Amino acid sequence: MSETVYTPAEVEARLAAELPRWRFEDGWIRRTYRTSSWKGTLMVINTVGHLAEAAWHHPDLTASYAWVEVRLMNHHAKGITDKDFSLAKKIEEVVQWQPGKEDGGLEGTPQKDLRFAYVKYDDAE
Repeated sequence: MSETVYTPAEVEARLAAELPRWRFEDGWIRRTYRTSSWKGTLMVINTVGHLAEAAWHHPDLTASYAWVEVRLMNHHAKGITDKDFSLAKKIEEVVQWQPGKEDGGLEGTPQKDLRFAYVKYDDAE
């Protein structure tokens, strides 16, 4: 099965339109998620791992105490394809989900109490 590999200009345009917090660098689309602690870092890594395994499309990850960098490139196609954009969107949706901002019974983690906070949400920066 042949997959369309996007040109750098096409990648940049799609990121700007669809995933503005992601960047294109060294042939990968990348996103760094800030966390509040090692616990939060592990939660992000496990979330990305679950989504990647379910999608059967696997990113490269780099992590430290309070951040995780996710890098996507279609290894088989040797470039950025629709698979990369689709998985990036799902990762973004799940990692940035804040149940306390929705109607419903889920309140979300207390962000001001560092014992419980884990992701540093973009809109809180």
